[in-house]
Amino acid sequence: MSAYWSDLVHRLTPYVPGEQPKLADLVKLNTNEHPYGPSPQVLAAITAQANEGLRLYPDPNADVLKRSIAGHFALQANQVFVGNGSDEVLAHVFMALLKHQRPLLFPDISYSFYPVYCGLYDIAHETVALDEDFAIRVDDYLARDCGAIIFPNPNAPTGRLLTLAEIERLARGKPDVVVVIDEAYIDFGGESAARLVDRLPNLLVVQTLSKSRSLAGLRVGFALGNAVLIEALERVKNSFNSYPLDRLAIAGAVAAFADQAYFETCRQRVIDSREQLIGQLQALGFDTLPSAANFIFTRHPQHDASQLAARLRERSIIVRHFKLPRIEQYLRISIGTEEQCATLVSALQEILKAS
Repeated sequence: MSAYWSDLVHRLTPYVPGEQPKLADLVKLNTNEHPYGPSPQVLAAITAQANEGLRLYPDPNADVLKRSIAGHFALQANQVFVGNGSDEVLAHVFMALLKHQRPLLFPDISYSFYPVYCGLYDIAHETVALDEDFAIRVDDYLARDCGAIIFPNPNAPTGRLLTLAEIERLARGKPDVVVVIDEAYIDFGGESAARLVDRLPNLLVVQTLSKSRSLAGLRVGFALGNAVLIEALERVKNSFNSYPLDRLAIAGAVAAFADQAYFETCRQRVIDSREQLIGQLQALGFDTLPSAANFIFTRHPQHDASQLAARLRERSIIVRHFKLPRIEQYLRISIGTEEQCATLVSALQEILKAS
């Protein structure tokens, strides 16, 4: 606390990111990073841009990247917005599209940055409870008065997926409000709502290259939507930071979309590892929610989640434990390499046997 702080700063409760420990031989399964490195084409593209041209500002509109993304999703460039990671994109979304007199709705168990942004931008909000199986019920949103709606799909930290049919039913049922689908994990088991953008003017889809494109360290995110929605984001961006993406990020992101074969291979490896891990944990007595993400949400009925996380940490394996109502007995475990998943299962076998 400080007398120099504004009233806003005193009121904020900042987002707490996943731990980034500096431990030797760490099996890091707590922040949903891709277990495999980026495409060699990405590394080559970044290297090629590491030259004297870095003295110049990048393209403020990142037009080459917008065209690349638009081509990938069969959209127009004016339907694409890019930013410094999807969190920055979401920050602009909250300011430009989600602040209304009526409250913003999002799930009671969801991405914990949402209430942080509401506090930062003074946005009234209400949470909508997931059902007993931690699924989103569209009818619960249709029944509520609101100014806007946002949720991840697949949801985080649960990993559960909402179908495109249900997303369309929601957007059509709430035509006067913006519906934002946060698709950070969609490539690991779902179909993007980007295909609905052309026929739903109130739908905005947000994605990131941090997860399925193995570029968490590069910081590139984007939004897809009606040109009118995108214009609102551009107006906020150009009032805040007109150069959000640097030359290396633009080049690397374009190359990531160009190498679709590498993307498909690595994505499938993660999906295969996830399904194998779910089966192995089931054999150990764990209950795991259906997941369409690069992580699983799991619990053991006979063992406390915080204790399991602590025992794993003693073995240099880091997973995520949320001390929150309804989910305090669950662990969120990122899908690692085949070797990391095997190490995790072996450690859990030892822990459960010792207990």
